[in-house]
Amino acid sequence: MKLVTFDRDGAARLGAVAGDLIVDLCALATAAGETCPATMLALIEAGPAALDNVKRLMAAHDGAWPAGTTARLADTRLLAPIQRLPKGVIGVGLNYSEHVEESSRTMDTDRDMPSHPVIFFKPPTAVIGPEDSIVHNQAQTSQLDWESELGVVIGRRCRDVAPGDALDQVFGYTCVNDISARDLRHGGQWCFAKGQDTFAPMGPWIVTADEIEDPHALRIGLRVNGVTKQDGNTRQMIFRVPALIAHLSSGITLEPGDVIATGSPAGVGISYVPPQFLKPGDVVEVDIEKIGVLKNTVVAG
Repeated sequence: MKLVTFDRDGAARLGAVAGDLIVDLCALATAAGETCPATMLALIEAGPAALDNVKRLMAAHDGAWPAGTTARLADTRLLAPIQRLPKGVIGVGLNYSEHVEESSRTMDTDRDMPSHPVIFFKPPTAVIGPEDSIVHNQAQTSQLDWESELGVVIGRRCRDVAPGDALDQVFGYTCVNDISARDLRHGGQWCFAKGQDTFAPMGPWIVTADEIEDPHALRIGLRVNGVTKQDGNTRQMIFRVPALIAHLSSGITLEPGDVIATGSPAGVGISYVPPQFLKPGDVVEVDIEKIGVLKNTVVAG
């Protein structure tokens, strides 16, 4: 199931994609004389029974949607799937082997494969939705770069998770663009360079975990103005999703709605000869198999 947060008359609403329609889940529940969590985060926090109820409601009305419960997907503004992430985005750096190599050439990072996941955070204020604008502050950076990433949405509060149990903690998956100002890394720290406002586009929706049999078998890529810049596969991850969840939960309590951005394949802008960076007017698309396309435009700010 594809779950969305969308704008309806200026309010954020929880919905599900049904072909070329968005179904307003609270409106659908009301029409059936039932209730439904009002937000994506509330749905995740409510646990598997709430998601099962949503699936039941959708199946019961498929093709016979009550009046006022649907809108055309093409005519609807989608928002970031989760409006306020509990921790922001938990980022993982240098998690694809070829990206480790290209980063060592262009960003003075270590040539050796990391022995542990490289973790950083993007604050909640960095998150924007599909079609929202990435702001390029040219007074701050001349090296605005892209990174296509698989986002893992945590579904349960958990701590000290064993790798074998890790995928049971996953609610679903989404696309993330880890926008990075390469010239704003200070003292080896990444958070300022990666955590500025609009630097975490996310969406267009969350695909529930039952739809993704293996998160390590997905083509992942990125286009700028229609030209392919990244073309990889999640099987190339150094630390796979279970290892990341186990590592993070060994010291940090993971909560429903936390999003882990699992790293980027090779082909970031700074790796090209000469380097290529984003500029106002550019259209950036993250494309992940079985999930969808996250599209954003760069604007001057």
